Order: sequence, then structure tokens, then C-alpha cells
Amino acid sequence: MARKTLVAVDGSPQSEAALAYALEEVPESAITALHVVQLPEGYWASFASSEAELPGYEQAQERGRTLLAEAVEAAAEGDREIQTAVVSGKPAREIVDYAVENDFDQIVIGSHGRHGIDRVLLGSVSEIVVRRAPMPVVVVHEQPDG
Repeated sequence: MARKTLVAVDGSPQSEAALAYALEEVPESAITALHVVQLPEGYWASFASSEAELPGYEQAQERGRTLLAEAVEAAAEGDREIQTAVVSGKPAREIVDYAVENDFDQIVIGSHGRHGIDRVLLGSVSEIVVRRAPMPVVVVHEQPDG
């Protein structure tokens, strides 16, 4: 049975590094690139009866599809095929839930490398995924040029 690897994709250099890592380091694994459309909370969410009614939702979905098409192209450059998916919600929760529900063996995610007060105030999706995921999680840092 082939191993399954989930790669979180958000368009950042860190997520691009995570995808590149997965494509290079786990060639035997079936890879799925996942984009999470983060839904607004609070004021706007209280007036919407569905996700589609939220301001900017359709544009965010389209951006996700574009990012995933770019991931498919990046994989094809290395003669690899990947699957893709777009889900909506809180990124860390959705990444872990998707991985569990679809029986992934591991998650590969980029780290934004926040430190100090930024990390405390903004949190870290990769940190939450590491703490909550029941499968191994590889956190990839973008390599500096040079």
C-alpha cells in the first residue's frame, strides 16, 4: 500500500518549500496538496447563512484553485502527479481533520518562522498542526538564497 502525504499550500515561499521537499524526499508517496480558505469570524460571519455569502469567499476559492494548479505544474516539472483539494475553515483544524479523515501517513507544512511576540499573538498554524496531528508532521523552513 502506497504511503500518503498531505502538503499544506498557501502560496507562501514556505509552503512552496514544503511542496518541493515532499516531491523530492518522499518519491514513493502519493501526494495531495491542500489549500484551506480561512473563513472570517465574528461580525461578517454572523450575517451569512452560507460560506458563499461571506465577502471575498468566491475570490478566496479561486485563489486556492490557482495555487493548487501551480502546485500541480510544479509536480509535473519533476514528472510527478499530485492530487489537490480546497476546504474552508480554520487552517490548522482543517489540515489535521483532512489528514485524519483521509488516512494520510504524514503531513508536510511550511513554517513562517515567527518569533517572540508575533508568534504569541498570531499563533502558528504549523505549531498547532504538530501538536494536534496523530501522524508525523514535517515542518519545512524556506531555505535562504545564497
